[in-house]
Amino acid sequence: MANDPQHSHDTSFFGHPRGLATLFFTEMWERFSYYGMRAILVLFMVDAINTGGLGLDDTTATAIYGLYTMFVYLLALPGGWLADKFMGLRNAIWYGGIIIAAGHFAMAIPTDQTFYLGLVLIVVGTGFLKPNISSIVGGLYADDEPARRDAGFSIFYMGINIGAFIAPIVTGWLGEGINWHYGFGLAGVGMVLGLVQYKLTEKYLGDVGVEPEKLDDPAKQAKRESRIKTGLWIIGSALTVFIGLVMAGVITINPVAIADASGITIFALVIAYFVYVFVAEELTTDQKKKIGVIAALFIFSAIFWSGFEQAGSSLNLFAERYTDRLMFGWEMPASWLQSVNAFFIITLAPVFGWLWVWLAKRNLEPATPVKFAFGLIFLGVGFLVMMFASYIVVEGSQVLPTWLVMTYLFHTIGELCLSPVGLSAVTKLAPKKLVGQMMGIWFMSIAFGNLIAGRVAGQFDQESIQADPSLLPDLFWLIVLTTVGGGIVLLLFSKPIRKLMGKVH
Repeated sequence: MANDPQHSHDTSFFGHPRGLATLFFTEMWERFSYYGMRAILVLFMVDAINTGGLGLDDTTATAIYGLYTMFVYLLALPGGWLADKFMGLRNAIWYGGIIIAAGHFAMAIPTDQTFYLGLVLIVVGTGFLKPNISSIVGGLYADDEPARRDAGFSIFYMGINIGAFIAPIVTGWLGEGINWHYGFGLAGVGMVLGLVQYKLTEKYLGDVGVEPEKLDDPAKQAKRESRIKTGLWIIGSALTVFIGLVMAGVITINPVAIADASGITIFALVIAYFVYVFVAEELTTDQKKKIGVIAALFIFSAIFWSGFEQAGSSLNLFAERYTDRLMFGWEMPASWLQSVNAFFIITLAPVFGWLWVWLAKRNLEPATPVKFAFGLIFLGVGFLVMMFASYIVVEGSQVLPTWLVMTYLFHTIGELCLSPVGLSAVTKLAPKKLVGQMMGIWFMSIAFGNLIAGRVAGQFDQESIQADPSLLPDLFWLIVLTTVGGGIVLLLFSKPIRKLMGKVH
């Protein structure tokens, strides 16, 4: 990517490059497909077989949910690597979207085999699309305009959440009210719309992400391409076998055990990857320090997402089982509450985008580690609200939806302090030749957090809570301690981390 892309001076899309609109709407429809399916996934798995569900127990369903959402983000690392080294970011987005659409349509077919096949296809497709579209957003801006880039990511993030807001309403209505598989199929239609829009407006991206960075020496380039082709075959075969074995294990073996083993494997892979980067890549001392910061942010990001991603599992089940959703004799689908976070993002993202720019002009903008710490603390406050709501449940009453709405408000504020800032920070901290891979590492932190979220959600098993009602508030309190504690630790270490970041804010 160029250090000063010519189109970065374009201001035709709300003061930002026109190419941002292309990525905005592509990601909007991709997230429509993802969050539409996610809103009904656990509810479908725990629903009884005679009413169209899979009839799984809570622990098994949430373990599968954790595995699925983990792999969605886990494959961002090889997806970013393949785009950086071989196929180019733009091609990765296109083919990834096609695979995602195929996955949703497979889930629309009412058999167990096509359900799990669909999950695998969505996992693979998202691995190609997700990290690379974010990398192209960063490439639309010059290196000397970090505040504008942060604002651009906030706008991009708003596009994500427009799709995430609409999707649970329509797929939830179809899935919960008519047929689960209709909801899955509608998610696929959304991805197809995103692909059509992407191809029609791709020209506005200029040359960003067209092809991998080429070496100056043709001989070295030829050798590298030969190694890449061999690596592609090995990695592709290994991933196919690995994902196939895991998904087969979901059906025939204990998915809880697989989830636990996968968590250990992810952590080991991340450590091994950072060792590889420091040893094998030709990096300057300054670049190594910045990659060290990415490694530190990985840990706190994983903590954040392990709490935030309770939305699709434990909080979704809380909405279905313990929330009074009756309004004038009509019961609102539980999945509709999945739209609340997205609604708050849509309304608050422009405010935060403006706030960071306004503070930067006055040299008052908090450093990235401080923003991360605020994100963790606000997340913990949201779970504190749920802890008090659970005391009402323990007394034998259902709670009003306002408790979940308030929780999602605090979670949204935390998300806006951490997620778009994290995306932008990675594109600024990573060396240009590794930006796709470092974005993959960012999404691996989300993968790890999602897996933990699924395992934690399994502790909210309905039978266990009926046997010991005090378990519900105790579990929420444990999440409060973990997230707020992580935020406080990060605040304490924010200054030394800031020094490692150098001139990157």
